[in-house]
Amino acid sequence: MLMNKKQVMDFLPHREPFLFIDTVTEIIIPPGLDILKVPLTPTQLIGGKTICTFRVDSTVKVLEGHFPGDPILPGVVQVEMMAQAASFLAMYCKPNEKSKIEVALLGIDSAKFRKPIFPPLDLEIHATLTKVRGPIQMYECAIYANGDLMSQTSVMASLKFNN
Repeated sequence: MLMNKKQVMDFLPHREPFLFIDTVTEIIIPPGLDILKVPLTPTQLIGGKTICTFRVDSTVKVLEGHFPGDPILPGVVQVEMMAQAASFLAMYCKPNEKSKIEVALLGIDSAKFRKPIFPPLDLEIHATLTKVRGPIQMYECAIYANGDLMSQTSVMASLKFNN
């Protein structure tokens, strides 16, 4: 594990009940980059990937109303989860330790919900950076449970840092 829940919260601005990442298990940097020479540019990170986890259990607040007695994780939460996972690749672009990330979800494309997500379930969220245009970044994202593809989408986000 690269980041535990506390470290995730130190990096992301999200908080309960809208924080949908428990851990960051892996960050895969494109070959040939030296992560000791940070900050890297977002363009250098194209092809990089983050893998995060989230445990869906009966305590997930949104499940109280979606649907009582028959909980299912809403698609909009799955999209948010994938967008949050996409943010972690940017940690290699931080200008300094005190910099805080500012994230804005700008768009999604081709969202597909392959299988319903019911509690209890351990999810693995993948996000691969595919394109960069200025502060705008595009990611291909997917959620897996027990190796099965549960949902997927393309995410467009704006990521910048404040000192």
